[in-house]
Amino acid sequence: MTADGFKGVDLGRGLTLPNRVGLASGTAGYGFELEQLIDINLLGALYTKGTTVQPREGNPPPRVAETGGGMLNSIGLQNPGVDVVASVYAPRWRGWAIPIIVNVAGGSVDDYVRCVRVLEPVAEVAGVELNISCPNIAQGLDFGRDPAAAARLVAAVRAVTERCVIVKLSPNVTDIAAVARAVEDAGADAVSAVNTYIGRKIHRATGQSVLPLGTGGLSGPAIQPLALAAVAAVCDAVHIPVIGVGGIVDAASARDFLIVGACAVQVGTATFVNPETALQVLDGLRG
Repeated sequence: MTADGFKGVDLGRGLTLPNRVGLASGTAGYGFELEQLIDINLLGALYTKGTTVQPREGNPPPRVAETGGGMLNSIGLQNPGVDVVASVYAPRWRGWAIPIIVNVAGGSVDDYVRCVRVLEPVAEVAGVELNISCPNIAQGLDFGRDPAAAARLVAAVRAVTERCVIVKLSPNVTDIAAVARAVEDAGADAVSAVNTYIGRKIHRATGQSVLPLGTGGLSGPAIQPLALAAVAAVCDAVHIPVIGVGGIVDAASARDFLIVGACAVQVGTATFVNPETALQVLDGLRG
């Protein structure tokens, strides 16, 4: 199978990505730093850092720990709050060619709805990605683990926006396909899968966890086979577009997700190692 990385991707409700390769939430901020290093406008989408109603300082340091074939993070959704994103950051996106999809997080349905309401009139926002799968904040996985709760959340958001709604699924569940079907039935236009896996690292000199909160989210090439299996299960379960995420480091690992049914991919942790990885993936999918 050959995969054309430059093929447009219709995610619904008027959101068509110019190509299949995007930047995963939490790994490219709001695009401003990465814009200084690469031609970000060549990519298919920027999925922003998780954005909440109120500003968040995030978790105490250290927040990152290297592991074999991957990385643990416990950032804790540090962000300036949705009002700043809408009023200060969005004008800076004006004129960018890359679609900006704002990742939204919260601890209650009302939190998500309030964020989406603030973003709804902002022309620079192409869509929203509902983060129901963050393992690094309290209640971060509550919606992602329960199909009924996930459905209620999506239905509430669907009622207040005409934009494309993408739901980012958690792999830390018994049946990811059940959650995917629930959010599809509730009105999601697409899903992205997967977020990070829960992991822990021990400081062997002290016997203590390296991360102050104990666990963090594992990402990087170590999770690619796990993420691939999850994405395949989701693709088999739903009829809406599926965006594959997890451990992509090159065109070959991205193509795996397209083979199992994903319509697009997101490059995440590899960007920390080489900021040009997403562009290299895109170029590699050309043929």
